[in-house]
Amino acid sequence: MAPTTACTRTARPEQKALYIPKLVSGEWTGTMCLTEPHSGTDLGLLRTKAEPQGDGSYRITGTKIFISSGEHDLAGNIVHLVLARLPDAPAGTKGISLFVVPKFVPNADGSLGARNGVRCARLEEKMGIHANATCVMDLDGAAGWLVGEPNKGLNAMFVMMNAARIGVGMQSLGLTEVAYQNSLDYAKERLQMRSLSGPKAPDKPADPIIVHPDVRRMLLTQKAYAEGSRAFAYWTALQADIAFTHPDAEARKDAEDMLALLTPVVKAFITDNGFLCANPAMQVYGGHGYIREWGMEQYVRDARINMIYEGTNAIQSLDLLGRKVLGDNGAKLRKFGKLVTALVEAEGTNEEMAEFIDPLADLGQKVEKLTMEIGMKAFGNADEAGAAAVDYLRVIGHLVLGYFWARMARIALDRADSGDPVYRSKLATARFYFARLFPETAMLIRTARAGAAPLMDVEVELF
Repeated sequence: MAPTTACTRTARPEQKALYIPKLVSGEWTGTMCLTEPHSGTDLGLLRTKAEPQGDGSYRITGTKIFISSGEHDLAGNIVHLVLARLPDAPAGTKGISLFVVPKFVPNADGSLGARNGVRCARLEEKMGIHANATCVMDLDGAAGWLVGEPNKGLNAMFVMMNAARIGVGMQSLGLTEVAYQNSLDYAKERLQMRSLSGPKAPDKPADPIIVHPDVRRMLLTQKAYAEGSRAFAYWTALQADIAFTHPDAEARKDAEDMLALLTPVVKAFITDNGFLCANPAMQVYGGHGYIREWGMEQYVRDARINMIYEGTNAIQSLDLLGRKVLGDNGAKLRKFGKLVTALVEAEGTNEEMAEFIDPLADLGQKVEKLTMEIGMKAFGNADEAGAAAVDYLRVIGHLVLGYFWARMARIALDRADSGDPVYRSKLATARFYFARLFPETAMLIRTARAGAAPLMDVEVELF
């Protein structure tokens, strides 16, 4: 729905009336045509041209790659949102405009008119996600219409990209969950060896593999990341609702700041974990996991691209550290920090919450120090931020997930006597997360502090 979002925010009223109802209904579908063969993340290099025709339309010429669902017969029309340059556009990202280029040019009444000059040149063979055709799209004088203001296409693009980044995080969350459910079922049924502490199914020739500690480690890793990320995702969606609809301006601003801060974390942390979880899910199956008919290797292939989609996770990390944290001297981060502090203060003297609150409080203090340290170093050398960014985002990801797991643990403890196994399961998973996954932050903080020198002092000739 990212093309719909961009149209809603930036298009003229007549464009909204023509395109949005059919995009929302699914009668027409849309694409985002950004990347070119020589221009991936660096959109300032794009070469696609837009020539004005004097009647309000433009002729768009160029080649775009990696266009998801760029061509298909599943909808009556495909609405391409294309980044291109006007003849007098300034160089770089300041000279990018956004155009709507439909596969079939619609008539004023919404009916379909002539076939436009935008076609799929070929399908790109991918490692995964084969259910979604990824296309090279050639635009040969295709009719297009400007969306928003000239040379302001990058602003509209970020509306699309931010929506898509959250969507990609949700895609990985779905893959994490389905991989977990399948590997859990298999682990309960597959018989292999006996438990190290004695038979658990003496009536059977071997025990189910779920009795083995390392199988449980793999399953609980998936469970902890799936459930923690789901809580994180729901809360992010709530912030979007508040940002768009809350009657109080200050509440809207706070929610907007949380969305800005955490969108790269939703995208990068959840997709990193999705791939991290798909691999042990396949491993639970042993040799069968590599056999296509079981379906597990597909989840690994499908999960891998999400770490690249809509800006690599390194780009998300630079966005978080450079623009969202250091860019405002930590103001947005401190807003989230206040939520953590409030929880720590509310539960800090509660002994039954100590195993969750103590590590969370400790990480909150370390994040504050780490952020200041990286900021001071980056002030003198921007490579310091680049060297620390990926590790830094993952630390923030754990701070966020730790906050939500502590909240869930609090609720589970309150309802421990209810007899509902859901709360016992939630509490057990929270304990696993803080004992086995959360401590990753100690290593990440150390590697983030290692700085740029171990990376940038290596001469190119030595690689």
